[in-house]
Amino acid sequence: MKATAKAHTNIALIKYWGKRNEGIILPTNSSLSLTLDGFYTTTSVQFSEEYTNDQFMLNDKPVADEQFKRVSSFLDLIRQKAGKSLYAAVESTNEVPTAAGFASSASGFAALAAAGTKALGLDLSDKELSALTRQGSGSACRSIYGGFAEWQMGTEENGTDSYAVPIAPAEHWDLRVAAVVLSSTMKKVSSRAGMKRTVETSPFYQGWLDSIPADMKQIKEGINERDFEKVGEVAEANCLKMHATTLGANPPFTYWHDTTMTVMQAVRDLREKGVPAYFTIDAGPNVKVLYLPENEEVIEKTLRTIPGVADIRLSRPGQGVTYL
Repeated sequence: MKATAKAHTNIALIKYWGKRNEGIILPTNSSLSLTLDGFYTTTSVQFSEEYTNDQFMLNDKPVADEQFKRVSSFLDLIRQKAGKSLYAAVESTNEVPTAAGFASSASGFAALAAAGTKALGLDLSDKELSALTRQGSGSACRSIYGGFAEWQMGTEENGTDSYAVPIAPAEHWDLRVAAVVLSSTMKKVSSRAGMKRTVETSPFYQGWLDSIPADMKQIKEGINERDFEKVGEVAEANCLKMHATTLGANPPFTYWHDTTMTVMQAVRDLREKGVPAYFTIDAGPNVKVLYLPENEEVIEKTLRTIPGVADIRLSRPGQGVTYL
């Protein structure tokens, strides 16, 4: 029993930052993202009676420790849902810098969920697959869909109403994203640890939560109208508010590097020169720049001249989960 699936990562335009339930990953706020075609994970899952334990290979290397435990625990959820007790061999190829703020776990767990359920013969709807995927990695529930997707936080304690829904398909709007690679090294504070510390200790956190409904309303309007300025302004401000909560945590921390701030200023400078561009940053140092196709050349050229920028990866809206 084997299946292979491919899932793309997504970039949150309205950030997910904080959980109200750590065990089954229920968020404190709804979030909204754009799936990207430039970053993806391809995963094969094979269940067999011959296996005596789970195995996990990532980019042709065996994985152990905490990363392996997360994958094995997630396979337990799939086994439980299918009523099976077979062990699995998982092989993943990750075209995303791992744990550097590029949402590698989003594409990773979306591909794992899709391949794992398919391999055990489960026929889940996108909503059911999204709700399951959420329990492996919160942001992964949005990668089930292409284009723009909203992860609805829900209110039920058991998480049955917390899953992603499609907002607009990839074909709706050719909104481009330049991923500015500053560092592909593992970050010192993981997203999970950073969220927990912020929720528990930051005096700025409630203000962040209070701002989300208005941001969500505005950005949905902007996406529907293909209003780049509205979407960009909301996304950039939402990103800055999220990162501000980490500065108020105890102890304080930030995911930014010096070059992160240099790139942010370069984007502001482009706007002042009449080139529309906006930035957003997840839990890591790397910056994603939103722009329209007609400005791609000048934006890429500008970003590549910044000292400390290792690479630029250009993306268009990506598709949802596919089976290979």
